[in-house]
Amino acid sequence: MAEPGQGFEPATGDGLAAAPGPGREAALRTAYEGLLQIRRLVNGPAGAGVPAAWEVRQMTRAVALVLEASGITASAVDAQGRRTRTGYRVAAGAEPGRVAVTWLGPPGGGAAEEEQERLTACAAALQPLGWLCLLYRGPRRRRFLEVEPPRGNPPAS
Repeated sequence: MAEPGQGFEPATGDGLAAAPGPGREAALRTAYEGLLQIRRLVNGPAGAGVPAAWEVRQMTRAVALVLEASGITASAVDAQGRRTRTGYRVAAGAEPGRVAVTWLGPPGGGAAEEEQERLTACAAALQPLGWLCLLYRGPRRRRFLEVEPPRGNPPAS
């Protein structure tokens, strides 16, 4: 959950599973609608398809918000850091200005077999909102999605 005064905290796939329910769903819907409203105010009426500067500064949070709002399940860990649920994980990328989306789950849970299909679904949720997504194969032949803002977007300061 978010710290007091910090607002809604989307699931990145590195925390405990968020408690499902109408309260979380309402907060998620409000946060996502807020993201779109900020885009319209900052980028103009046609700017809803381009990330706002705050999204670029907080890419992990912004990308996780879009994925969760799209109904894609986030991975989760228990108090000891062991994966308990299969889903997306959003983390800082290897280079500044990028995030990596991976598809992870508990050992033996089959996440590796479904990662291409599920990461393609993640890209399909992100691209209409202006994020550039490239699917790569990384260490141990596991796929990951590299996400970055469109070129010419204001730099993250």
